[in-house]
Amino acid sequence: MNEHQGFSVAGIPFVGVCLALFAVGATVLLRSAPDQDTAGIIAGFATIFVTAFMLKGFFQVAPNEGQVLQLFGKYAGTARLAGLRWTNPFFSKQRISLRVRNFESGKLKVNDNDGNPIEIAAVVVWQVLDTAEAVFCVDDYENYVHIQTESALRQMAQSYPYDAHDDGKPSLRSHGEVINSHLRDEIQTRLGKAGVGVIEARISHLAYAQEIAQAMLQRQQAGAIIAARTRIVEGAVSMVEMALDQLNNRGVVQLDEERKAAMVSNLLVVLCSERGTQAVVNTGTLYN
Repeated sequence: MNEHQGFSVAGIPFVGVCLALFAVGATVLLRSAPDQDTAGIIAGFATIFVTAFMLKGFFQVAPNEGQVLQLFGKYAGTARLAGLRWTNPFFSKQRISLRVRNFESGKLKVNDNDGNPIEIAAVVVWQVLDTAEAVFCVDDYENYVHIQTESALRQMAQSYPYDAHDDGKPSLRSHGEVINSHLRDEIQTRLGKAGVGVIEARISHLAYAQEIAQAMLQRQQAGAIIAARTRIVEGAVSMVEMALDQLNNRGVVQLDEERKAAMVSNLLVVLCSERGTQAVVNTGTLYN
């Protein structure tokens, strides 16, 4: 079922029509009462009654709002024009907000692609696009949005690992744009039948579950330490190589292979040590 425009007319001009009909009915009634004109009295009362019944057709439409019109249970259209409107008095009306809305899902505990338990939550920005589908295709479209969002969030979280172990593979923590786009598409697929459009969806909370948080923190720290040590060693080797080349090119000192190895060892200890080293002054010969 798709939305279409329902019958309604501007309400302000129709107020004048109702006033005119009421004036006509009252005039006929007042003129017929003294003469006891039964037909005139009936016509006057009928005109006033019809006018009073027509007042039931007035309704207001606020900006970014729709009024779903039904005639004895049958969908008759949607009125979206803002202001005072008038329609068939037999129509029933249901207000539907077309404004942009957002909500934050609760923290869900799911397993990521690697099987690690994580906590995840999302913020979704959405609005109703088709009022007919929102009212007639689902029972409660607001509750439907919340439940389907959590379902899509679970499905998305299970498709990616928390951390990327391969450079080319996206992860929940490192590829925010990819993850948010996937989440938005997952939610939109589920909410399309409810006439709802998803404007934006993004992760608002992401963490390892409490039972493995400490172990995963140690793992991350170990990875950071290894990466830092690798960088330090690469730099230290480059500096030692540069020092040996400078000494050899300038002819400052001639070292055999054994003394070169000892020098390299000492320099690496100095450059790679976590703490400041203490210098030892050799007062003898180089070979003592």
